[in-house]
Amino acid sequence: MKTGALSKPTLAGETKDPSFLAFHPNKKFLYAVNEGQASVSAFAIDPKTGDLTFLNSQPSGGGAPCHLIVDPTGKNVLAANYTGGSCICLPIEDDGKLGKATSFHQHKGEMIDKKKQTPHGHSIHLDQANKFALCADLGLDKVLVYRFDATKGTLTPNDPPAFDTPKGAGPRHFAWHPDGKTAFINGESDMTIIACDYDAAKGVLTKKQILSTLPKDANRKGTSTAETVVHPSGKFVYVSNRGHNSIAIFSIDPATKELKAVGHEARDIKTPRNFAIEPTGQFLLVANQSGGNVASYRINKDTGELTPTGSTAAVESPVCVRFMPLGK
Repeated sequence: MKTGALSKPTLAGETKDPSFLAFHPNKKFLYAVNEGQASVSAFAIDPKTGDLTFLNSQPSGGGAPCHLIVDPTGKNVLAANYTGGSCICLPIEDDGKLGKATSFHQHKGEMIDKKKQTPHGHSIHLDQANKFALCADLGLDKVLVYRFDATKGTLTPNDPPAFDTPKGAGPRHFAWHPDGKTAFINGESDMTIIACDYDAAKGVLTKKQILSTLPKDANRKGTSTAETVVHPSGKFVYVSNRGHNSIAIFSIDPATKELKAVGHEARDIKTPRNFAIEPTGQFLLVANQSGGNVASYRINKDTGELTPTGSTAAVESPVCVRFMPLGK
C-alpha cells in the first residue's frame, strides 16, 4: 500500500447483472445485487485466492435492486430496489446462503402538484448501534427510517417514519461520519450534499447544512451525483459528480461537523458511478463507468485533496469498488 498501483484485474466469479457488493463480517462470504434479475446472490470467498463460488440467490422483492449491506452481526442482508421502490431483509444462514425474506416494505408515493410520486429505493444503511435502517428513496425525496431487529430480521417503520430532503433533491447514497452522530446524503438530482445531525436514540435525522457539489460556474445539464464516502479519519467527505466528471472534496470541521468546499478532482475521471477509500485512508479508487477503468488517487491527509497515481485497471463498465478482507 505504498504507491496505490493497481495490478491487472482477474475474474473472481460470474453472475448476471451484478452491481453493488457487500462482504460478510466473517470475511467468508460476498453478496451482490443482480439488477436485471431482481435478485440477491451469495458467494463463498476462497481465503487464499479471493475466488468466488456461487452459493444461491433469492428474489429481491422488487425491480432493479441497486444497493445492499450486511448487518454487523452477519445475520442479514438488507437491500434497496430502485424501480421496485422498496427495501427487503434476507436472513443469512450458517453456510452463507440466503434464506427467504423476513421483512419487506413497499414505499408509497404521494400526490404532489397533481403528479404521483414514483418511489425509487436507492440505498440502505444501518446506524452504528444496528438499531435503525435508513433507506434513501430518490423518487420520494425522503430517507425512510426503520427500526431494525437483527435477531428476527425485521424492519418496522420508525416514528417519525422518514426524513424529508428538499423537493427535487433525489437522495441517492448516504454515509456516516465515524462519530455516528452525523450523516451525509448526496442529492442525485440537484447536485448537493446534505449534512445531518443524527439522534441515535430516536433514529431521527435533522438537516444541518446543504452545499452544492459543483463549482459555481459549472454547467448543470446532464449532471448527477452518484456516491458519497467519508474518509476514515472523519476529516473529509467526497461526492462523485457524473456529467461534470469529478470528485467533489469537502473538509469536515472536527468540532461542529460543518462542511467547507475544498475543491474538485477531475483528472482521469469519466462517469464516476462509485468510488471507495481503502482502509488506511491513503488512496481512493474511482470506478469510471463509461471510462472503462478503475483509477487510483493518493489522498492528502492534511487537505483531503486527490492526486492521480497514474495507475488504472481496465474494467468494462465498473459500477462498484470494494476492498476484499482476505484471511482471518
